[in-house]
Amino acid sequence: GQFVESGGGSVQPGGSLRLSCAAPGFIFNGDSLSWVRQRPGKGPEWVSSIATTTGNTWYAHSVQGRFTIYTDNTTDNTESTLFLQMARLRPEDTARYYCVRGILAANYPASARGTQVTVSS
Repeated sequence: GQFVESGGGSVQPGGSLRLSCAAPGFIFNGDSLSWVRQRPGKGPEWVSSIATTTGNTWYAHSVQGRFTIYTDNTTDNTESTLFLQMARLRPEDTARYYCVRGILAANYPASARGTQVTVSS
């Protein structure tokens, strides 16, 4: 199914944002999921992954300790959302962020819309 990313915005360095990735009508059951970003003038870059069956998480060195990936389900367990809590943001975090299936994913579908994060003073 198609993922819908949201939560991006413009913040000052040191600020925080929480990105969301919804899969309408779909629940993450046994999926592994990743956040991928593309900075201006650069190729896609893996940011973080989560294995929903175990809760294990992985982070790129550049975001380790600042970003947190997690999932949550609706109370009736009919839909899931993937989150990326971002803290202590830096100008180099400026990018369009996408959620994708897979572990250590480093690309995103051409149809993905993503959500823009801009960090500047």
